Amino acid sequence: MFGLERKAEIINILERMGKIDVNSLSKRFGACKETIRRDLRELEKEGILKRTHGGAVFNVSTPKTQLELPVTVREIQRYEEKLIICKRAASMIADGDAIFVDNSSTTIYLLRYIPKDIHVCIITNSLKLLLEAVQVQNPNLQFICLGGIFKLSNMSFSGTIPQKIAKDYYPSKSFLSCASINEQQMLTDSSAAEVDTKRLMIERSQNVIILADYTKFTTLGQIFLADFSAIDFIITDNKTDVSSLDYLKKYKTELLVSE
Repeated sequence: MFGLERKAEIINILERMGKIDVNSLSKRFGACKETIRRDLRELEKEGILKRTHGGAVFNVSTPKTQLELPVTVREIQRYEEKLIICKRAASMIADGDAIFVDNSSTTIYLLRYIPKDIHVCIITNSLKLLLEAVQVQNPNLQFICLGGIFKLSNMSFSGTIPQKIAKDYYPSKSFLSCASINEQQMLTDSSAAEVDTKRLMIERSQNVIILADYTKFTTLGQIFLADFSAIDFIITDNKTDVSSLDYLKKYKTELLVSE
């Protein structure tokens, strides 16, 4: 198991159990204890946990329900689920598309799966996505950065500047994620600074695709993003309880489950 996958699973265990210990993690992953301790040190630097004697707990300085983790941490949470969701999403991109991709930790992996033989213009407010483009090295992808006020923890741009620039574009498709999805609140987000740009792109796009892993359907959000009438597709993973989402049938929103 690669270090990225191992740390992603450590975070998943912390979310479920609230604490972890080095010995059990060493046995679970088949890795030496020093490797596990290094993983915990790195995650502690990111602010996600606090090391204890023989293990670690969630960082108690901020309640878990209120903690907005840095994007570098969020991108490895539910890593495998995000990959299969992005792979399915990329299959919906066609040659000549102009698409908006938001700064979420899920959409970061979308670039990996865009076919190399098609030309796509990508509009984004995410510096992290642009850095991912450097790794992907696909010359057929053109990028338009919306700019604005830079937020270090999210590696994203916000404010009135990206909204002004975004008004010049009408994407064929927008790929976004959100904080939560449920019948009562519809779609919610966690960043008040960026929600206006996302709403604008939702309004102007021909098709709106939400990328959401199974945890998005069991949480509550803080800031209204959109209702289901504005969303064409929701792509999720096979851990999602599809039977609980019958309410989507009342809308045009189509649920796609990635395997």
